[in-house]
Amino acid sequence: MNTGKLVFAQVMAHLPLTTFRRCVARYDGEPKVKHFTCLDQYLCMAFAQLTYRESLRDIEACLRSQAAKLYHMGFRSTVARNTLANANSVRDWRIHADFAQSLISIARKLYAEESFGVDLSNTVYALDATTSDLCLSVFPWAPFRSTKAAVKMHTLLDLRGNIPSFIHISDGKWHEVNVFDVPLWKAFHKGTQRRFMQLSH
Repeated sequence: MNTGKLVFAQVMAHLPLTTFRRCVARYDGEPKVKHFTCLDQYLCMAFAQLTYRESLRDIEACLRSQAAKLYHMGFRSTVARNTLANANSVRDWRIHADFAQSLISIARKLYAEESFGVDLSNTVYALDATTSDLCLSVFPWAPFRSTKAAVKMHTLLDLRGNIPSFIHISDGKWHEVNVFDVPLWKAFHKGTQRRFMQLSH
């Protein structure tokens, strides 16, 4: 019988949990929470992403089928669809946004020396957008066509490792060129200019 750690647990072991707890505390992510913590929520969504789950019901069914292994995967409470839906609805999204930025900074260091086939010393970025269709009656704030809604995710990729460095989500009608007017993009652009100036000296 295999007594080693599960693959999911091995992957999650690389997470900087101290940083995650700081993000939770920064935005008061667990007021009066007794069971389903922000970490349990994160692990659920990470599991869903890694295993291509398609809905909250799918996540619940898959995890509950392996209930005896949940503790060894890092979960400290049972997973219920309504609980997960409520956590996704009411908890501050900035917890995960800040944590993602910390993970990106770790990943960029790992791929800093990776070659991508072009002899350039500076960082090279690619801006791309992906459109996801939605139901217009459920998401009226994201107009796209007369009969459906959509959101568009604009992503700036660091081509060394294909690491996302900047992400902006808009409604489906937004053109990619409009991303350059987003305040966060301008702040990011100024930051990269400063880094390039530091590298050149």
